[in-house]
Amino acid sequence: MNTVLLLGGLMLGLAGSFHCIGMCGPLNLALPMHQVQSIVKKNVLIASYQIGRVINYAFLGLLIGLAGRPLQIGRFQQGLSIGMGILIILAALLYNKKSYPLKWPLLARFFTGIQQFISKRLMAAKRVHHFFILGMANAWLPCGLVYIAMASTFSIGKIEDSVGFMAAFGVGTLPSMLLVSFSGHLIKPALRLSLQKMVPYFVAGMGILLILRGLNLGIPYLSPVLPELPSDAVNCHPA
Repeated sequence: MNTVLLLGGLMLGLAGSFHCIGMCGPLNLALPMHQVQSIVKKNVLIASYQIGRVINYAFLGLLIGLAGRPLQIGRFQQGLSIGMGILIILAALLYNKKSYPLKWPLLARFFTGIQQFISKRLMAAKRVHHFFILGMANAWLPCGLVYIAMASTFSIGKIEDSVGFMAAFGVGTLPSMLLVSFSGHLIKPALRLSLQKMVPYFVAGMGILLILRGLNLGIPYLSPVLPELPSDAVNCHPA
């Protein structure tokens, strides 16, 4: 598994965690923890919720890795990596601009269904598996930063690296999500805003990393030389 890609996913998650405080923070604070008296049980429930979220990010990495597999060979993989890097840098430049939701009926119904699913099960959540399922559902909510992570994953050559990248992205968001769960009321709006301003720089760094990866500079791990064609099959039983 590519260490640089894992580190890139982790750093993108850490940067995104500033964004997540504002987007997913309210959902974390809405988890029914007030009825839990035991500190140990509360920690287990929070951990279950976060594990479910990270596992679903890894599952998204698997889906994107499988979908992009036909394009991840030779010159297609190189061009795809450069193209995705450019798009991600553009997304970083437009990060603080006013955005408008995409009016795709199918996606709108899907996201509405996820929100309704979470709303119905939020207050009834009592057991570990309830929180685990809520965490998995949270990963399906619309989030621009998750889309950027998924776009980065699409250009990765190996499926296991795609899964690892998205899992590392989820792990990178854990510190802020745990901070919100335990002491979200202490995070002042001014601090949240100042931290969120750092997000575009980390996102642009991920775009640069993908461009370097596609340039075939021969730098180990960072910009390895990608084969132009798949290797010939080895005849294990020569005539």
